[in-house]
Amino acid sequence: MKKKCALYGLAALFAAGTILHAAQGTPETAAHEFLQKLVGVWETDWEVVMDPTQPPTKFKGTETVRAIGDRWIVSEIKSDMLGGVPMTGILTLGHDPEKKKFVGTWIDSMSTYLWKYEGALDESGKILTLDTEGPSPMSPGKMAKFRERIELKSKDHRLFTSSLQGENGEWSTFVTVNTRRKS
Repeated sequence: MKKKCALYGLAALFAAGTILHAAQGTPETAAHEFLQKLVGVWETDWEVVMDPTQPPTKFKGTETVRAIGDRWIVSEIKSDMLGGVPMTGILTLGHDPEKKKFVGTWIDSMSTYLWKYEGALDESGKILTLDTEGPSPMSPGKMAKFRERIELKSKDHRLFTSSLQGENGEWSTFVTVNTRRKS
């Protein structure tokens, strides 16, 4: 009987903790509202600067973003990149209430690196800046710092930029994606 009471007590504590944690991270928060604005099917127009002395490479693609409950999104991006090579990328993004930061990951069919993000919304609630570190495209074998931004221009248009921090400490944007809602 004591074992049964102890198990019920543990179950009640677990349930209470789960409910409390859920209440602290309600979808009404600015972070979760921001994530829900990303959900939908989008068309993408890419510009990638491979060499600053040359014009950017342009291509199109699609992005499908779905919600995982009220706290996470998963985005699948498809495009024919440089030279018509098909690329698929998966972005996960959520908000960690304990860290008080957005967290996420990125993988794609063209690399073997798992990117990990942390970031925050600006005061307007329209720009999410994500910081990460990954393989440097300019210095093979070395790591570099990257900064990516998702800016809500309107409910049907957002702008994504990816910037790389150079050895001199300055940031240069090398990817720009205009994303427009299809549905």
